[in-house]
Amino acid sequence: MISPISEISLLEERIRVLEAESSVRHLLNRYMLLCDVPGPTERASALGQLFCLDSVWQGVGSRYAAKFGRVEGREAIVSMLMSYLPPAPHFVLNVHFLSGEQIAVDGLRAKGRWLMQQLSRYDTGQSESIIAALSVEFVWEADAWRISSFSTERLDAYPLVNPQGALL
Repeated sequence: MISPISEISLLEERIRVLEAESSVRHLLNRYMLLCDVPGPTERASALGQLFCLDSVWQGVGSRYAAKFGRVEGREAIVSMLMSYLPPAPHFVLNVHFLSGEQIAVDGLRAKGRWLMQQLSRYDTGQSESIIAALSVEFVWEADAWRISSFSTERLDAYPLVNPQGALL
């Protein structure tokens, strides 16, 4: 038989894990919102708050390792992300959808994996859908969950066309 104190401790631990899962889920969704176009006008500072000072952001796999490489440090990550976002002319429209979520919490660390679909219309007039696998690590730092490592691997992509066959 479990003592009432042990039972309370188990419940407290379960609540802590559930709250951590919820927090990192909201954090990654906030990141995606800040990378959407159109999106908030004040992005750089908000993006920076999502990352640890010594975070790593990298493209992995044959399609993204060369394109994105490895970016180290909060400021460098924000600078790289902002090079794709307004006022940079890269995207006319860019939206992200997450699925296949898997989150594991271990104390003050958490790891997650998601599948992401990104629908984009570029300033060149072309549109595409990209499917990527995201592996994200989080740490509890300065009283908040923050991204310590973000990896993206492109799995597939295809142009978007309208019913008449023209590129959107």
